[in-house]
Amino acid sequence: MTAAFVAAGLGIIPGTAQAADPVPVAAGVAEAIAEASTSEGFHSPADRTIRTTLPAAAEGKPAANTKTAAPKTAAPRTAQTDRTAEAAPVAPAERTALDATANPALAVDVSGTSYTAHGIELTALITSADFALDVVIDWGDGRTDTLTAQGTSEVHRSHTYDKSGEYQVQVKVTDTANAVQATNGGAFLTPGADFTPHAPTRLLDTRNGTGVPSTGKVGGQGSTRVKVAGNASVPAGATAVALNVTVTETVDSGHVTVWPGAGHDRPNTSNLNYTAGRSVPNMVIVPVGEDGYVELFNGGRQPVDLIADVTGYFTRASASGYTSMTPARLVDTREGLGAAGGKLAARSAFTTRIGGLQGVPQNITAVALNVTVTEPEGPGHLTAYSGTGPVPTASNLNFVPGQTVANAVIVPVAEDGTIKIFNGAWSPTHVVVDVVGHYSPDSKAAFLPFTPFRTLDTREEAYGWPGGRFRAREFITQGFTPDAATGVEAYVLNATVTETRGTGFLSVAPSPYALPADGEPPAPAGPRPVSSTLNWTTGDTVPNLVQANDGDHGVITFWNQGHEDADLVLDVFGVYQTK
Repeated sequence: MTAAFVAAGLGIIPGTAQAADPVPVAAGVAEAIAEASTSEGFHSPADRTIRTTLPAAAEGKPAANTKTAAPKTAAPRTAQTDRTAEAAPVAPAERTALDATANPALAVDVSGTSYTAHGIELTALITSADFALDVVIDWGDGRTDTLTAQGTSEVHRSHTYDKSGEYQVQVKVTDTANAVQATNGGAFLTPGADFTPHAPTRLLDTRNGTGVPSTGKVGGQGSTRVKVAGNASVPAGATAVALNVTVTETVDSGHVTVWPGAGHDRPNTSNLNYTAGRSVPNMVIVPVGEDGYVELFNGGRQPVDLIADVTGYFTRASASGYTSMTPARLVDTREGLGAAGGKLAARSAFTTRIGGLQGVPQNITAVALNVTVTEPEGPGHLTAYSGTGPVPTASNLNFVPGQTVANAVIVPVAEDGTIKIFNGAWSPTHVVVDVVGHYSPDSKAAFLPFTPFRTLDTREEAYGWPGGRFRAREFITQGFTPDAATGVEAYVLNATVTETRGTGFLSVAPSPYALPADGEPPAPAGPRPVSSTLNWTTGDTVPNLVQANDGDHGVITFWNQGHEDADLVLDVFGVYQTK
């Protein structure tokens, strides 16, 4: 498979130039999906075949259901994980009797791998004398494929599981003429994982030593590690985690990168950026290292304090899949939408219903939101949590007087479909909430993380970008090739706006139009969104996690809703995929 991101242009003015040709990205989406998904798989060589004589066996051959190991064949072993149990030892007398059969070499070598979150590509290499064979593939989810083969042959089949999990795959080859059967297979783990919400819980706080051996800031160009899997009720088998990461007590500018740590190279991307004197939060969805830890790197030159709160985790145990939405406004206290009109009072919370509104179904377990605080009268923090239960000690975003700041939030939803928003400040503030997606047992899209890579930086004439800043009141579209978009429900991105010269906000939404072909005029602008993804003021560098749907045409539009130019940086961290 190949992949390319296309910087398809900017501008809502007719005739504004767009990049004409797709520009390949060294680590494109399709390659990243393939690399991430093929890390799971199995191979069970032919010498692990279990042979069984059938009741119709002729007199003098082994008794019915006698199990023996097949002779070894030349089928090569691979480096894939082999989870198949070793065949039972074979008694010498049984082996002698078996070798006297008409098809003594009957065996099957089975391999299973994948290129998607829920899919398996199976290869069965059958060794046999020239007899007609019946082949049954049991996928382990209650479904089977039945086919025929003739003698030594190679069988290829693909299958898509409805939910994440571990499945016992078995290939059974039957030679009816000689009353012998060969069976082999292995355990297949889907590469994708499902989400389980978690009450916001603090795992790391370098200010008081939570999650680290002792208190103390993380030094410039230094890192710290935090235990995730097996900690705070996060299971040991968690493959990825949703964390709200906050940097505070900053004295200079810099960035923070979060990655799996042990056994993984630190990526050349960032999860959040900060400036002196600001506390900056950002939602991070990151794979968990093999040792159960994630690592946080301070890319600045001066020490900072780091905080990490878990809000959910991903496992292969069937739980909640993801469904993306076109961002929709759910709450705006300035207008009395979804909550009482007027600022949210100090040290108080409001309850709002999510399930059953704005196209969100009733049976959701968690919701993906973008929460914005605006016009705060004092410093403080905001916490989003389930509509039932006490206020957590964790926070989702921090603010100072007069600041407008947004952050992505994944929130557990109560059984009655409600969530709460708590104002932890000692002064009132307005709150805006936009819904971007939801998690439920009925949703099929599983999360597939991969090595992050940068797809756009308007400061550089690269990534297929023709150059130039992110112009005020205009838009940038990014298109994905069909190969890369197969079965993708949403892309997990990190958007950063920097080099700002005024106030503004970023909106992200799927485009209603396909990218134009070479030589065609640029596509018209879609409707200008009313939702916001992140907000900025003059001189700010502001990041935010974006779980973006690419719509019917595989195109995502990024809108500069400010009245001054800025720069935009986009990094891709993974996908939600149904196949």
